[in-house]
Amino acid sequence: MADLNKLVDALSELTVLEAAELSKLLEEKWGVSAAAAVAAAPAAGGAGGGAAAAEEQTEFDVILTGDGGKKINVIKEVRAITSLGLTEAKTLVESAPKAVKEGVSKDEAEKIKKQLEEAGATVEIK
Repeated sequence: MADLNKLVDALSELTVLEAAELSKLLEEKWGVSAAAAVAAAPAAGGAGGGAAAAEEQTEFDVILTGDGGKKINVIKEVRAITSLGLTEAKTLVESAPKAVKEGVSKDEAEKIKKQLEEAGATVEIK
């Protein structure tokens, strides 16, 4: 059996391109795809408690649905919340409905919604 510590050290020295090439070679040799393994994992775990997990949502998306006629104020808030540049924040506000933050906790989503509504925006949480 190979010394696993040496193997880990050798793999740690690979560049990103070398790691990608290694992944392709292993997929070819073993006849599997890394994407297939990732896709199969949630399906296996969701068999028993899938309905309960769907009812108890833990991650929320904050969706900007409009600027309420106060585009400049809303752009400022979007920049503060997302750390986007001026151009990116302006584009996001102008392309509403658009997600401002995705996969955040309920408390954080409510806080962001309040900030945006105080700036004049219309917001929904999904």
